[in-house]
Amino acid sequence: MSRPSRFLIILAVVGSMAIAGCHKEQSAGEDAFKFVTYPGSRYLPQLTELTKQAHKFIRPGEQPPATMIYDTDASVDEVATFYARAYGYPGVAPDATNDLSAAKPSAYYRTGDLATDTKAIESLLPKLNLHTDISRAVGTYKAAEIAGKANRPRVTVQNPYFDATTSQVVPRTLILMAH
Repeated sequence: MSRPSRFLIILAVVGSMAIAGCHKEQSAGEDAFKFVTYPGSRYLPQLTELTKQAHKFIRPGEQPPATMIYDTDASVDEVATFYARAYGYPGVAPDATNDLSAAKPSAYYRTGDLATDTKAIESLLPKLNLHTDISRAVGTYKAAEIAGKANRPRVTVQNPYFDATTSQVVPRTLILMAH
């Protein structure tokens, strides 16, 4: 996984959960670029904005990418399969090695450690005015990476995730879409 993609998912775990209605399809400002959302998922505007603010600290002078963050009670498998099908991919590979093929799969699963990921953004948290107890970021997670297409964002799906605003592990599936 690329460093910017890993950073975005790590950063996504720092935001708070805001309640909003679900969206069928949301335009990102460009008519040709669409964010297709998982049915029944909740848009998290506060977390989306926090992620964009963090991007400004990481890459000053650069516009943050079009980003949308949602969450859902559905499993990582259900959400990853939904996006793989929506993007026309044959399925989600068990991992990035694609059975040792030379070609990286367009959609694949991975795992990670909440403590390791949260520690990686520890120096950024004060800049975002977050006072997080990172010692509470404990456990592993399952995730899926779905490659973007010309008019669709890349999608990262993760469950559970660490909410740095409340210093709690959240047992929901986070959906991060970034162009």
